[in-house]
Amino acid sequence: MADSSATGGASAPPGPLAGIRVLDMATMLAGPYAATLLGDLGADVIKVESHFGDDSRHLGPERDGERSPFISINRNKRSLVLDLRQDDAREIFARLLGTTDVVITNVREPALSKLGQSYDQVREHKPDIIWAGVTAFGPDGPYAGRPGIDFLAQGYAGLLSLNGRPDDSPVRVTVPLIDTMTSELVTAGVLTALFVRERTGEGQRIDVSLLDALTHAQCSGLGAWHMAGEVTPRTGNRSQYFAPSGVYPTRDDKSVVITCPSEKFFRHLSQALGADWADDDRFKTIDVRLANEDELDRVVSERCREFTRAELVERLIAADVLTAPINEITEVAADPQVLHNEMIVATEHARLGQLNVTGVPIKLRGTPGSVRLAPPVHGQHSEELLSELGYEAADIAGFAEARVIGTPK
Repeated sequence: MADSSATGGASAPPGPLAGIRVLDMATMLAGPYAATLLGDLGADVIKVESHFGDDSRHLGPERDGERSPFISINRNKRSLVLDLRQDDAREIFARLLGTTDVVITNVREPALSKLGQSYDQVREHKPDIIWAGVTAFGPDGPYAGRPGIDFLAQGYAGLLSLNGRPDDSPVRVTVPLIDTMTSELVTAGVLTALFVRERTGEGQRIDVSLLDALTHAQCSGLGAWHMAGEVTPRTGNRSQYFAPSGVYPTRDDKSVVITCPSEKFFRHLSQALGADWADDDRFKTIDVRLANEDELDRVVSERCREFTRAELVERLIAADVLTAPINEITEVAADPQVLHNEMIVATEHARLGQLNVTGVPIKLRGTPGSVRLAPPVHGQHSEELLSELGYEAADIAGFAEARVIGTPK
């Protein structure tokens, strides 16, 4: 697997955001991953952590003291451990802010202000700073200040009510899509603010919430409600508007996705599987196919079971049918298109050695981004960063001894 991965590292191109410094003051996913995406595009991202560290350093599968949730989303960063409860650390933080363009945080009040991370406090040290605050529900309003994560946003914004089988309980989306969408909105906001600052010289505050991110993604369901009074039903793997659309079994006890949103694709499916469904009165049109969906799914499933998954996917793709295998995560990691797209990249981790991480999803052809740094060990760059800020070696050693900063254990 590693041999077929793209390779990052110091030789990779610097990226279009080279020269922009980002402080990642956030924890877990939505805030930190936004900083990662900016790092992918060339920004110098400094992850400022407490001695405890990002919460994701303490969750999930572990190897040699490193945890996969942190590793999976924190490439292209340097780690600085700083105890912001101490005066010396606040002085270091102020000096660091003077060199910074963007701050990303998801710390809630009152801790935000106690640690000197609010927009007004940060702006005292860098008037043109771009400050992005990530919250669960918004910085003000009736839910302001509440804790929240992806799962809660799925409840509030209606995703849980839509996900799962019609006759069963709601099921959460296990991939952290809302966190990821939120991080992409933070990234878009920061890039926009950088563009505005380039024209006006003014920084600004940005607020993005998990609730807003998912409500924005619910545009179709909310549009149907506001325009036609329709409440979108839970349909499981089926489509509300066309058939067939679902998951179908194969001879080798695997499954494929098949979906036919138009007459063209249904006719292609019928021809590929040697069936006369397109001329069958029960299935001739989308409306009658929806009315006879149980029978349609039965006959399609019966025919699909005649093939292995690989055989079926190959046959359907050749016939221009919308289809996909249902891959396990191990198959995703080895998928030829994923590898071709350089979405698996080899890095050299300070503790784990060669380590594959996900790659850069935004492909700029003229000024490409890259994975230049492996996810950092906790406090890996504390001494390096203080040296860059002008501190002498003796001062840095004193800060480490007093636990003003932290270094790798």
